[in-house]
Amino acid sequence: MASITLNKVFKRYGSGKTANLVIHGVSAQIADGEFVVVVGPSGCGKSTLLRMVAGLEEITGGEISIGNRVVNDLEPSERDIAMVFQNYALYPHMNVFDNMAYGLKIAKVPMDEIKARVDKAAKILEIGAFMQRKPRELSGGQRQRVAMGRAIVRQPQVFLFDEPLSNLDAKLRAHTRLEIQKLHRELGITSLFVTHDQVEAMTLAQRMIVMNAGVMEQFGTPEEVYNRPASTFVATFIGSPPMNLLKNAPEARPGTILGVRPEHLAITSEGWALCVDALETLGAERLVYGRWLHGAGDELVIIRTDEGQPVPELGSTIHVTPRADRLHWFDATTGKRQ
Repeated sequence: MASITLNKVFKRYGSGKTANLVIHGVSAQIADGEFVVVVGPSGCGKSTLLRMVAGLEEITGGEISIGNRVVNDLEPSERDIAMVFQNYALYPHMNVFDNMAYGLKIAKVPMDEIKARVDKAAKILEIGAFMQRKPRELSGGQRQRVAMGRAIVRQPQVFLFDEPLSNLDAKLRAHTRLEIQKLHRELGITSLFVTHDQVEAMTLAQRMIVMNAGVMEQFGTPEEVYNRPASTFVATFIGSPPMNLLKNAPEARPGTILGVRPEHLAITSEGWALCVDALETLGAERLVYGRWLHGAGDELVIIRTDEGQPVPELGSTIHVTPRADRLHWFDATTGKRQ
C-alpha cells in the first residue's frame, strides 16, 4: 500500500490564447490506506484528476507521487494501481475466472498463485458461483463485482474508482456501496473514488475532495464538509435539500450571506415570517418552502420538519426560528466562509 500526494497539480488543454485550464493547482495528501472520494458536478475536473493519478492523462504542471515515487513520467502499468471503471470493461468472450485472471496471466504469474488470488477475491465478493459464466449472463451488479475482483487480484498499492456505480439502479447502488465499504475494511488499500453523487461521497469517504470548475473547494471528512462548508458552492452542493443561502434574513449583515440548513430551522410561534409556497412529503419527513413576508424579494427558504409536526396550509403564514449555533456566514463577493 502507499500514500498519494498531489502537489500543485495543473492540467491545461491547448496552448496560448486558446488554452483551457481544467485543473487549477490541486494539492492534497492522501494517507496510506485511506479512502478518499472526489465529488463534484459534471465537468468539474474530478475524472481528469483521477486519470492523471492513473497516468492516463499527462499533467501540465506539478507533481504526483504514489508512495515514495514521483510518477509524473511513469506509464500506468508502472504505477502499481488498479482501476475500476463505470462501464466494467469486461471481455465478453471470457468467463468470470478468465476476466479476473487475465492481467495476472499477461504478467506471467504462476497458475497456482493466479487461482489462489482469484479464489480469494471471489470469496470476498461472493461471486464464486459465477466463475464459469460470461459477462452477458450476469446482472449489472454482478459485473461490477467481477470488475472489482479483477482489480483486487492485482494486489495494487492503490485502487482508483471512476464512477463505478453510476450504471446501477438506486437499490443496487446502495447495496454495492456497502460492499465497497466492506472491501476497504478487509483490504485496507489506499483508494481514490470519483463520483458526482453526494450520497455516495458522504457514505463512502473517510475524507472527501469537493471539486468545482477545476478548483478544490474543500478537503475534509464528510462531517467537516457538511457542518462547516468552506464556500457557498460546497454549502449548496453537499446536502439535500441544499443549505439556505439568505441575503434578506433579519440577521443578514452587509456584504455577507447567511447560511442555514433546512433541518436547523424550526416552525415556532415567533420568528421569521414566511408565506408557505409549497410542501413536499418524503415519508418520515416533510419539506416546507416559504417566502419572506417583509417584501425582501423572491428569496426561498426551505424548512425540514418531521412527520409528527402539524402540516401548514399552502398560502398560510408561519414563523421560523434558526438555531443560533448552526448559522454560517459567507462573503457575498467571494462566496468563501467567514
